Amino acid sequence: MTHVRGAAQACGIDFGTSNSTVGWSRPGQAALLALEGDKLTLPSVVFFHAEDSVTSYGRAALADYLSGDEGRLMRSLKSLLGTSLMDDFTEVAGRVLPFRELLALFIGELKSRAEASAGQSFSSAVLGRPVFFVDDDPQADTVAENTLAEIARATGLRHIEFQYEPIAAAFDYESQISREELVLVVDIGGGTSDFALVRLGPERAGKLERKDDILASGGVHIGGTDFDKHLSLAGVMPLLGLGSQLKSGLQVPSSTYFNLATWHTINQAYTRKAWAQIVEVTREGSEPEKLQVLQNLVQQKDGHWLAMQVELAKISLSTAPEAAMDLSRIGASKELLLQRSIFDEAIGPLVGRIGVTVNQLLRDAGVAADQVDTVFFTGGSSGVPLLRLRVGELLPKAQRIEGDLFGSIGAGLAIDAARKFGSH
Repeated sequence: MTHVRGAAQACGIDFGTSNSTVGWSRPGQAALLALEGDKLTLPSVVFFHAEDSVTSYGRAALADYLSGDEGRLMRSLKSLLGTSLMDDFTEVAGRVLPFRELLALFIGELKSRAEASAGQSFSSAVLGRPVFFVDDDPQADTVAENTLAEIARATGLRHIEFQYEPIAAAFDYESQISREELVLVVDIGGGTSDFALVRLGPERAGKLERKDDILASGGVHIGGTDFDKHLSLAGVMPLLGLGSQLKSGLQVPSSTYFNLATWHTINQAYTRKAWAQIVEVTREGSEPEKLQVLQNLVQQKDGHWLAMQVELAKISLSTAPEAAMDLSRIGASKELLLQRSIFDEAIGPLVGRIGVTVNQLLRDAGVAADQVDTVFFTGGSSGVPLLRLRVGELLPKAQRIEGDLFGSIGAGLAIDAARKFGSH
């Protein structure tokens, strides 16, 4: 492979909960590399085909799953970091697969696609990371970063640096401004909400060491997949019997509904033990028709399909007052119309916690709300109206700028990689 003159030696890798990107600085070209056809993002999804042991990734994986191919879909892989599941394993296509190996498969695919797109190999990279993989547990957080570094090394990356994702997004915004600004970066990704308060400007951009410009950073383990989960539990799972009663007067057990509403635990709803409980509950339930819909869903292994419908509804509710869901595939008799008010009520406590985190960040930095010039939104879930409203209330005088919701972090990591590892 030939080296492009002036191009960075290293790339920036944004391994995201929902989508991933790779950035690479080279003269006169956009930062992000094409990873799936001409697409600059690769959905963080893996599908293991049951019949021929083929593995597909990204949009192709989702398409294979939705077309009814037999196999196992895995999504929200990053959410495993910092949990006890990281040292566990799952079964795919008749073989035992450690979760570490699953992450290495995806990150290795991400790296090889980036190399094919760049026309050069990468042995060095800056990896994005949330401000906290794990809330309020520095030791577990360190373990999560070390685990990610080990996995990245297993894919052939010998030299690895980490950068907080909101700081990377700040570097991307800095490349577009002509004067100094005090900027709050609000990065709402699939798994975490991350924030950085940074002084940015053309004069500062060339500095290798930026510690003094970063006034504060913080985060909380709330992201788009949590919004999906709470919308699902509030608006959809009651159609499948959540909250209904058994003939004994007790409530139907909720564990299966929580598993189905959470991306990385959906497959736990398909175990023999879970199925036996569903059959028993259907027999004893006072609303068996709802529980029959739950049976249909689990029997057809349609949990990921339902989660995708909920995610699409969430996206619709970011711009429209209501969203229609057709659940006839799992035997629900009528179209479900979800109102934005249900979504807002479901995620209200989560948005409240995000607001507390932003307030704490300003206090930590000793900065008054009216001193902040700009709020820079990035991350796929930063467009949620209730969230924008809350941040707007906290910082009423700041201008609001929307970055590339899926690309700002990868582009900023590319800038950081060029700074840290140099160019050809």
